[in-house]
Amino acid sequence: MPQAELKKLLSKVEGSGHATMDCSIMPSQKYPEFFVVSTVDFFYPLVEDPYLQGRIAACNVLSDMYSMGIDTIDNVLMTLSVSDKMMEESANGAHVVTEQMMKGFGETCKEAGTLVTGGQTIINASPIIGGVAKSVLKEEDFIRPEGAVAGDVLVLTKPLGTQLAVNMRVWQVGSDAERKQKLEGLPEGAVEQAFSIAQASMGRLNKVAARLMRAHRAHAATDVTGFGILGHAQNLAENQKASVKLVLDKLPCIRHTSQVADKCPGFKLKEGYSAETSGGLLVCLPAEEAAAYCAAIEAEEGWPAWQIGRVEAGERTAEIAAGAEVIDV
Repeated sequence: MPQAELKKLLSKVEGSGHATMDCSIMPSQKYPEFFVVSTVDFFYPLVEDPYLQGRIAACNVLSDMYSMGIDTIDNVLMTLSVSDKMMEESANGAHVVTEQMMKGFGETCKEAGTLVTGGQTIINASPIIGGVAKSVLKEEDFIRPEGAVAGDVLVLTKPLGTQLAVNMRVWQVGSDAERKQKLEGLPEGAVEQAFSIAQASMGRLNKVAARLMRAHRAHAATDVTGFGILGHAQNLAENQKASVKLVLDKLPCIRHTSQVADKCPGFKLKEGYSAETSGGLLVCLPAEEAAAYCAAIEAEEGWPAWQIGRVEAGERTAEIAAGAEVIDV
């Protein structure tokens, strides 16, 4: 369902509250000086390792909170679906897979400084894992995603191309000759390299980037997930108080994914609409802070961040500039 249409439906739900971009923000009914900030997400399997699947799911659930500069999460509730099909084929195998997904999710939450304190489990055809993250905060503890101003610089904290990298791996090990042809011309080991980078990137918390947002006076941010970099940039632009336009002039992509994207136009990687899982933060920062923000992330985590565009006066739109540079990561 298109994002705009989904927003319209949610706006008609009585008592739906105040959803700001990636999270719900509600004043506490009993203590109005505090806000309850929460988010929910869940995932079907996209990697081969169930532990890593749980880790990626936790990273993505927490990422919505991190996009508001919130680096302290009070608690997480886990949502879990156990596959009845897997149970029919191998009850022990289903048990191991489920246990490893839960372990990956729980240990990643612990790494983030929070705990899984409950949740809900169902039986379904597919294994699914996700959860709800929540914090109780004062206004000064988070950054609302609405303060971008003309002159800001856009920074991206993780590379693009996770969806294509995962599909490249599926095509390589699968039997579909037509899809395998999409990989022709790549150097030996290219698919494994792209998939390895994608797994590491998806399994990396945005916690450091969130904490540094506040240190470097970020004005607004969102995390880049299912709508692609341009889809989320557009959503962010529409949410701003000022009339601004977000212009992207660089696209950092996992190495070899942009090459395959030329053969797979349906993924729309270079057009900015390729879905990402547990992607980076797209942050609007004062121009004088952007380079230091990127350098601080790399110094702490060993991963680069990129200045990928700018905020201009405009009509709350987003675009990829003509001739935008693709950066191989």
